[in-house]
Amino acid sequence: MARMYARTRGQSGSVRPYRKEAPEWSNTDVTAIEKVIVDLSKEGVSTARIGLVLRDRYGVPDVKLATGKRIGQIVKEKGLEGEIPEDLKNLIVKALGLRKHLAENKKDVHNKRQMQLTESKVRRLVKYYVSSGKLAKGWVYKPETAEILLSR
Repeated sequence: MARMYARTRGQSGSVRPYRKEAPEWSNTDVTAIEKVIVDLSKEGVSTARIGLVLRDRYGVPDVKLATGKRIGQIVKEKGLEGEIPEDLKNLIVKALGLRKHLAENKKDVHNKRQMQLTESKVRRLVKYYVSSGKLAKGWVYKPETAEILLSR
């Protein structure tokens, strides 16, 4: 599939081996894995970082094979997910960083274009989350108030 804003098709990457069960050498203690996920989530660690910690420190190659649920599902069940979905929050943080950079470097046209692309992705994602009910009906992304949203 082609990239959204480039004319190239990207590079092919490696594919994880197909498995239906966790390997026998892996840690499959469901309660211990969920406890680690809850503890890290309470500290404010992202789900991607939680997966890396579980892989590197606790020997869990795939949380879904070990527990039957994804990390995001476990976080949601425990009531620890934020009011803004994680992917949207990451895009907003990126857009804020670009805005701060452009305030100091007004002639940086390349990053100005990158900010436009990032904010259009934010608006598109907000539109999806509002229509699916994950965000309130009147929720709108405004760059001026975005920093206040993330500080909550």
